[in-house]
Order: sequence, then C-alpha cells, then structure tokens
Amino acid sequence: MDSKVKERYEEWLREDLTDRDLIDDLNSVKGDEEAINDRFYRDLEFGTAGLRGILGAGTNRMNIYTVARATRGYARYLQTLSDDPAIAIAYDSRHKSDIFAKETARIMAAYGIHVYIWPELMPTPSLSFAVRYYGCEGGVVITASHNPSQYNGYKAYDPTGCQIDEAAAAAVLGFIEEEPMFETRENYEFEQGLADGRIEYIPDTVRDAFVDAASAWSLCAEGVDKSVKIAYTPLYGTGLKCVTQCLAQNGFTNIVPVEEQAQPNGDFPTCPYPNPEILQAMQVGLEVAEEKGADLLIATDPDADRIGIAVKDGDGFSLIDGNHTGMLLLDWICKRRLEIGRMPERPVCVKSIVSTDMIYKIADKYGVEVIDVLTGFKNIAPVVTRLSRTHEEDRYIFGYEESYGYMLGTHVRDKDSVSAALMIAEMFAYYKGKGLSLLDVLDGMYKEFGYYVNTTHSYQFPGESGFDRMKEIMEAARSNPETEFAGIPVVELQDYKDGCNGMKSNVLKYLLKDNGMVVLRPSGTEPKLKLYVGVGAGTAQEAESLAKDIVAQVGLG
Repeated sequence: MDSKVKERYEEWLREDLTDRDLIDDLNSVKGDEEAINDRFYRDLEFGTAGLRGILGAGTNRMNIYTVARATRGYARYLQTLSDDPAIAIAYDSRHKSDIFAKETARIMAAYGIHVYIWPELMPTPSLSFAVRYYGCEGGVVITASHNPSQYNGYKAYDPTGCQIDEAAAAAVLGFIEEEPMFETRENYEFEQGLADGRIEYIPDTVRDAFVDAASAWSLCAEGVDKSVKIAYTPLYGTGLKCVTQCLAQNGFTNIVPVEEQAQPNGDFPTCPYPNPEILQAMQVGLEVAEEKGADLLIATDPDADRIGIAVKDGDGFSLIDGNHTGMLLLDWICKRRLEIGRMPERPVCVKSIVSTDMIYKIADKYGVEVIDVLTGFKNIAPVVTRLSRTHEEDRYIFGYEESYGYMLGTHVRDKDSVSAALMIAEMFAYYKGKGLSLLDVLDGMYKEFGYYVNTTHSYQFPGESGFDRMKEIMEAARSNPETEFAGIPVVELQDYKDGCNGMKSNVLKYLLKDNGMVVLRPSGTEPKLKLYVGVGAGTAQEAESLAKDIVAQVGLG
C-alpha cells in the first residue's frame, strides 16, 4: 500500500467520526488494500461540476467531511465576490442529501454568508432560479443527477445561475486545498442560523414564481385541446410537485402519476440507474401508461433536470431519445413562434458538439443561428448570459444536449425538466389536434432532410486503474487516428484537447462524409468513457447498420 494512502486511512481510523455509516465503511475494508486505495488514493475532484462520487468514508468519497471541506473553500471564494455575500441551497432525494445541504448551510452561515435554503427537496433548476431570484453570489445543489443510488454530489453555481466556470472552479479548489479535512473552526449550528436570521427557508411563493416563470414560455395558451392523458414519473426524485403544478396551471390536468415511483426514495428500487435515457428506468412508467390508457409518458430524473418521453405507437409505446426530442422541439418551437408572431429577429439555438448535426438542417429551414459548445449546460447556459450583456437575450429560443437536457427559457441557466415537460405536452397536444403523432412528425423530417441515427454508448472504467485505461485509449486514438469508419471517410479530426473552434476539452470528434460524426469523450464526473455515433443513410436500416459497424470498429466493449 502506498505510504500516503496508508497515512490517510489511519488518520480516518483515529478520527472520532460522527457518522456511524463511515465507521462501518472503514471497518469493512480492513485488510483490503485495493478497497482502501480506491477510497484514499486521491481527493474527490472539485471542478466545474463541483463534487460527485460514491458515498462512503475516505478522501475519494462523498461524505460530510469532504462536503464540509469543499464548503469552506467555496465560502472563502464567495467572500472575495462581495462584502455581504448570499447563497441559495437545494437538495434532492438521494441518501444524505438533506444532511449535506444543512451542513453546507451551517458552514456558509458561520462564514457570515446569508443562506436561502429550500425547506424540502426541489429540482436542480429551482436552485438556478433561486440564485437569480435573490441575487445571490452563488448556489449549491446536493445531487448526483441520474447516477446510481450509491452516488451523491455537490454542484456549485455562479451569480448568473450558471454552474461555475473553470476559472471559478480553480479558485475554489485553491481555497479547498488549504483546508484540513477534520479541523472544525465553526462553532455554529444550523438551528442557530435559523434563529438569528442568517439562514432562511425559501417560501412556497418562490416555488410558485419558479413555476410561473416556466409557464411564461408557453406557446399554446389557446387553441389546443389539452385533455390528453399524460402519465408522469419523477423516478423517486424531486419533480412531482413542480412538474404537475406547471402542467396543471397551463391546462394539462389529466395527469396520471406513476404511484410506485412518485415518492422520494434514494434507493430507486425499480430503476437502479434512475436515468430516463435507459429503458429499465422507464419500464414501470410504460406499464402504467399502457394500463391507464395514457397518450404520453413523461419521466424526469431524480433532480428533475433531465427528461425522457415515450408516445403511443400502435398497441404499445415508443421511446423517443434525447436527440430526436431535441429535433422535434426545435422544429416545433420555430413553427409555433412563427404562427403566433413570437419569433425574434436573428434567433439562436445552442447545442453541444456531441448532439446531432441534423439540427443544422432544421435551423437552416427557419433561419436560426446554431451555436455549438462543449458538452454540458455549464457551456450552453452561459450563451444566454453573454447575449444578455448586449441586450439580446430574447434571441435565445432553445438549448439542448443529447443526454435528455433542454433549456427552454431564460429564467434559469441550466437544463430544466419543468419547462421542458410543459413544452413537450404542448407540442404533443398540438400535433395530436392535427391527427399526427410525434413519430409521424419525425418521419416527415426524415423525408425532408434524410435519415439520421445517433447513438450514445458508455463504458465503465472504475477505480484508479480505470482512469489510467481511459487515458491510454484517448492517447492511442490521438497517436493513430482512424481515417474511416465502416467505410465512411473521415474528412476532419477535431481534437479539443489543446483547443478547437475556441473550445478546449479532452474530446476527439471525427467528422465523417455526409454529416456523420464519431466522438470520444471521457466523462468529467464519472469513471466512464462515452462514444457518440451519428450517421446518415437512405433508410433507417442502413443507418442503424452503419452505426453498429462503427461501434464494433471502435471496439471499447
């Protein structure tokens, strides 16, 4: 065992830990050098996505001590932004989320920072909204998004309601690294903060304002039959109140909740991977939708920033993936805005570089400018902030990424399933009134623009050796790049490692003939490597066959 790892492990054994779960975790790995190493070989990385990791004991785990250390660093950073800083805090349904949120609030208040905290679990976009509503210098939401139940996370936000950028993350990390793990200088409790006013619970009126702000982006106030029956599952997370409230106050009252998954449960018993991208997570909802005769199934992930849908298709249901939903929404938003006279001059759509390039054809049809950015809404949302500096915020009409994230307004600066649920319901009802399903609309797009298939594949590489393996794969791809995939020539290799098109990230994107793409990207928050494939052909079968051949050629698993 490495001496540094051993020293860290023994320090944790000596410490009088307050969390019994951590004591049990330390005892469970005694004598297991591999397990000890995985918990202590590094500090849990703090970046633009904050912290994210497996719950447990150790420096490479999410626990009350790593959260407290990060909070001290973030608090010191916020003090550099203002003489009287404020912060908003939210949390989801995961194990220990409420504990981590209160610990964050307690420490922030001890540092003299005014805290606004939601009194119950709330969607991640509501945190972005609260930061903007109260004019805070920052925000924190305790969530691991769509990860399995053993994970939790800590996402930090800037004064605009966006996730912090690289410069801010580096500054926060510098403060964190100066903080010891166990030294506690704050003789201050959460209840004390409530009593002296340093900590305030956010009232229901702000939740109503959040829902009202989402409703303001409605494109179907009149003229659409909203009696469609919609099944909805929050996947044991935070979406139930806000999503159903938003749908109801906009006329969609025929909502069927998926009762088995309606209440918060950090174990996610019927969907171990609570991600609406995955069929298993949607299965219970599909069964309820079919049983209750619903026309549409909507699912949101545990922190209600991602959204997935399925629509009636003959005797069953068809899932619509993130790229196809993005295509449908952009086309419908443009069409509907033109119909009701709400299309701005020089409209803008923002998408990630791994999302389908089919968007360009749709955008060209309506005269929409497409801005490509790196993966994540930490890159998509700041485009709105930049537009607002020149009073052009109203040019923004849509932002999305293929991983089921959509931002349909400017009231938040992150992906938001609440406004997305409303927009999807309106789009569905609009087309149903014209005798069309969303699948019919997609078929029409293919006839107009050609058939494209986009697939995403994730490969797990756990532990220290996993990170080394991902590094080797990326280095090999750079040193010996492919010249063709499944017989389709590579016309350009875009390497973002040292900068490409003004963007810098550990991403390789192969541009193929006829608007195809192959992208390799290690996740910034999880021990996995992602492969994105996009390819066009004359028929669906041909495109799907080419995509499978490309995946096999890359050979990651």
